[in-house]
Amino acid sequence: MKDRFIHWLVPRLIKLVIAFMTVSIRWKAINENDFVGNERCIYAFWHNRLLMSAVFVIIRPVYVLISDHRDGSFISDTMRLFDIDSIRGSSTRGGARALLQMVRKIKREHCALVITPDGPKGPREKVQMGTVMMAKKTGLPVCPFCWATKRHWRVTSSWDHFYIPKPFTRGVYVFG
Repeated sequence: MKDRFIHWLVPRLIKLVIAFMTVSIRWKAINENDFVGNERCIYAFWHNRLLMSAVFVIIRPVYVLISDHRDGSFISDTMRLFDIDSIRGSSTRGGARALLQMVRKIKREHCALVITPDGPKGPREKVQMGTVMMAKKTGLPVCPFCWATKRHWRVTSSWDHFYIPKPFTRGVYVFG
């Protein structure tokens, strides 16, 4: 019972944090108009920028590739609260199955895909071959994007040095 409550609570707390950061940070967009109303694409951002990235995904419907790991369940449930569906798998577990699912989604639906090209284990900020394979198999262009804030915390104990923005600062998100 306790595990079910935690599994219900954590995604909602993460969504509250993201909502608070969205309104408390003065965001500026760069190249966003190049992607508004654009055809489908594969959104690609670094794993350490995961926290705020759901806010900036423009094209819907969209499917995000999320690890089969337990932590991935929290991320998947949080994404669902943002109206973003997930496909579970990664380079370390279920990657071929996930690639096949994403290719099928592209063929059946007019959707976009979201991936972290350096996840789930790195090396940090180095594109892995899965991104290239995904683009090749789906025929979709890769749309890189990133966000940053003037003030932030870094979790240096994690492999990706996870990036957490501080509230009440300035931020930018860049497409392309």
